[in-house]
Amino acid sequence: MAAAGDQGNRVLRGIPVSPGVARGKTYVWHRAEAEVPRWELREEEIPAELDRLERALVATRQQLLEVQRQVTEVMGAEEASIFDAHLLVLEDRVLLDEVVRVIRRDRVNAEYAFNQVAQKYMAALARVEDEYLRERVADMRDVTARVLSHLMGRAHGLDLSHLREPVIIVAHDLTPSDTVQLDKTKVLGFVTEIGSQTSHAAILARSLGLPAVVGVGRVLQEVESSVYALLDGFNGLLVLNPSDQVLFEYGQLVRRQISLEEKLREVVDQPGVTLDGVRVPILANIEQADDVEAVLACGAEGVGLFRTEYLYINRPHPPAENEQYEAYRRVASTLRPRPVIIRTLDLGGDKFLSHLVAQQEMNPFLGWRAIRLCLQQPEMFSVQLRAILRASAEGKVKVMYPMISGLDELCQANELLERCKAQLRRQGLPFDEQIETGAMIEIPSAVLVADALARRSRFFSIGTNDLIQYSLAVDRMNERIAHLYEPTHPAILRLIRMTTRAAEAAGLRVSVCGEMAGEPVLVPLLLGLGVHELSAAPPLVPRIKYLVRRIRMNEARDLAEWALTQESASAILRRCEELARDAAPLLFETRRVDI
Repeated sequence: MAAAGDQGNRVLRGIPVSPGVARGKTYVWHRAEAEVPRWELREEEIPAELDRLERALVATRQQLLEVQRQVTEVMGAEEASIFDAHLLVLEDRVLLDEVVRVIRRDRVNAEYAFNQVAQKYMAALARVEDEYLRERVADMRDVTARVLSHLMGRAHGLDLSHLREPVIIVAHDLTPSDTVQLDKTKVLGFVTEIGSQTSHAAILARSLGLPAVVGVGRVLQEVESSVYALLDGFNGLLVLNPSDQVLFEYGQLVRRQISLEEKLREVVDQPGVTLDGVRVPILANIEQADDVEAVLACGAEGVGLFRTEYLYINRPHPPAENEQYEAYRRVASTLRPRPVIIRTLDLGGDKFLSHLVAQQEMNPFLGWRAIRLCLQQPEMFSVQLRAILRASAEGKVKVMYPMISGLDELCQANELLERCKAQLRRQGLPFDEQIETGAMIEIPSAVLVADALARRSRFFSIGTNDLIQYSLAVDRMNERIAHLYEPTHPAILRLIRMTTRAAEAAGLRVSVCGEMAGEPVLVPLLLGLGVHELSAAPPLVPRIKYLVRRIRMNEARDLAEWALTQESASAILRRCEELARDAAPLLFETRRVDI
């Protein structure tokens, strides 16, 4: 959205995904979307068409493997693993079998059939609430474009060979393949209309060291090529025709940012301890085993949330026990003796397409998902529990059940876990006999029976994203009501405090693994409410640790005690901001530029 003002210092705002400041001319890139042709086939032409499809899939796979090899050489294996998701699309038998059915049933050409099926899948993924899974649309769009390019005999991707000077790319979106092509001698940074922090393009931009801002709606309508601009990857701004004063202030910002990065490097190997000596472990949230290197690099003291859904994406059947065991074992053994909390499947609803979710549900977020689905699929659930138990022999593994709404679910899950332990004993396979199990507190009913849950758990983890959504009846993806999604709403604070009190009475520790834990402004409030541990995305861990080491627990408790008496979410947020800024001004000064 453009800010009001003159043509000079005209500001467009978006989401910062890769830090840094770039100055230069814009280059507006429109992806050339050739119309996908459709023609009918005779019955005898179908085998040849299926063969043509197969050749295109093989060529696309070879092309992606070459891209992955190049990325490994230039950026490393972690960044190259992004293209594993692309390769999985090419191996997705559900998708490919449907393409073949369309060709045979409708007697249409391969490119038309592939595009129709892929568009249907992408539309379904785009509707999900989970941001990580929603961002996989870009991966699928990338693969689809490559397959269509081979079928239609056209060039693929972003061509910048004609540029005479470095530019700031302005586009609707950049796929991972587009991003890895970016030559830093020709590209200063990029801004897109759509995207998020979890997009693969954003991850690659950070690896390349390119400033990037996404989610700048209508930027293609607001910006033309060859306009001098300043791209602010710290605050998520694109400033058109910046004044000399703005350029000067951004020079100051860069210097402050360098100072902050030096301070953050100093705390990476330090523990999370407040000024008055209270220990606050700072852990990391991860999506897959490859993220373990990021956990080590950011100084996290373990994994507070290992989301296991990634293992189930883009495949017709759940992963086997050994495949899951290897993924969990790799993380547990690498981080040993640090704790690794593995969340059992939070699958279902409309999170992503799955052969397990066959029926359309009127309200999927209140439907057959997470622990409910797992308890009704005991064979599938047992496979995961056995894999987690086996991995516990290799490190400090804990089990966490998502979306617990009452005591019966927790007891059933623990009973199944005990049966899995008995199976492993009979097989002579080692595991941690004392493995800890915990409940995620993310539904209001779980808060209200937290005392009973605490007697059957070893720890609690508060999932603030869903707790806020379910408590306030707010879908934050709905633009009309997103402003009602308030982490500092008095009701949310009281629910958190009720949870920590129940845990305290039972001698349990409580962590927060939702987005509130990754927001420095809210960290003192959470600690004051009785939270013992925080778990956030790896890039946020140093900032959270830096702040924790600059506050006093008595100040945090005073803040929470005051907040619990207040009626205004905005007033609470302002007081939180004041405390955080006073404690760690450098965290916030590096983001402030008055325009």
